[in-house]
Amino acid sequence: MKRLVLSESEIRKSSLRQGDLLFARRSLVAEGAGRCSVVKQLSEPTTFESSIIRARPDPRKADSDYLYYYFASPQGRELMRTILRQVAVSGIAGSDLAELRIPLPPIVAQRACSAFLALLDDRLDLLRQTNATLESIAEALFKSWFIDFDPVRAKAEGREPEGMDAETAALFPEGFEESELGLIPRGWRWGSLSTFADLNARSWTARRAPSEVAYIDLAGVKANLFDPPQHYTFLEAPSRARRELRVGDTLVGTVRPGNRSFGFIAQAEQGLTGSTGFAVLSPRNPEAAAFTYLCATRDANIERLAALADGGAYPAVRPDLVQQTECVVPTAAVLAVFASLAQPLLNAVAANAARAVSLGEVRDALLPRLVSGRLRLADMAEAHEAAAA
Repeated sequence: MKRLVLSESEIRKSSLRQGDLLFARRSLVAEGAGRCSVVKQLSEPTTFESSIIRARPDPRKADSDYLYYYFASPQGRELMRTILRQVAVSGIAGSDLAELRIPLPPIVAQRACSAFLALLDDRLDLLRQTNATLESIAEALFKSWFIDFDPVRAKAEGREPEGMDAETAALFPEGFEESELGLIPRGWRWGSLSTFADLNARSWTARRAPSEVAYIDLAGVKANLFDPPQHYTFLEAPSRARRELRVGDTLVGTVRPGNRSFGFIAQAEQGLTGSTGFAVLSPRNPEAAAFTYLCATRDANIERLAALADGGAYPAVRPDLVQQTECVVPTAAVLAVFASLAQPLLNAVAANAARAVSLGEVRDALLPRLVSGRLRLADMAEAHEAAAA
């Protein structure tokens, strides 16, 4: 491999500094061309490639973060569309970008605006990071108890299970027994998720459908991250909007399952409805809800579904293959204790996600007012206090 060597003039032309704006020069998707980002920190000399346009604002006149948020606003996106060129792919030219006339309030107002929007973004990032941590804790607990059997191994070796009180530890057996698939804790058995959950148990029909549905499509779910549901009258809803959803349900996308279109319903509004592209697992007992979700969506089980998918352009699996996911069947007492630990984690994930949606709606509503100057600094201070509460 040859090392790329640039002359000093080439380095100056292609170097980046903190505060530089970067624009995507072209994209196969119209919305992608002209998308803006801002350079925050650089730990070493950095250059950029020809598919990117660099803009370097004068810090005395324009705040880089303000410009970044401006180009993310409806006004900024509309302005960018005026220079969008359609050839083989959507694209913009640096010369056209340089000619754009952008409304700039005084620099003090720009910095106040970008600081407020950055606060909202920081809170959104914190919620996302918190949720990732909560999910990881729940997944690690499931793996420890039901995949690696750590509490049973500890007792079999004469040790006290780590991080577990004596009452909980007493619920686990002190050894293993043979099963058709290898050693499992004594008194447990090998089964599948069909032991715990019904498959596609509830679907809307013309006779019992609500007047309005809150629809969750396959494209609106990614690894337990949900887009806000789309609201329709039942008669106008997509034909796939048929799965009635309730609290405790697990959704697993059956079309291209490797895309990880899965999620857990911890909160459900009236008329919540899923696509028929989901396999919906409804726990027969509320204490099995967290177990069902964490088992069905383990990486190994999603990879299994992806390997089984067939169908050419739209590779898919039969919904019953999701319900047939293999698992150990612990005692009811162990399952109940696990639910008491894991269910609050999943509920907290859903609550944080709802806060993130509300905060995103606040940001999106304020963004056009901020960049257009219709929101005064005094109003911004009040909104800042409300967002920080």
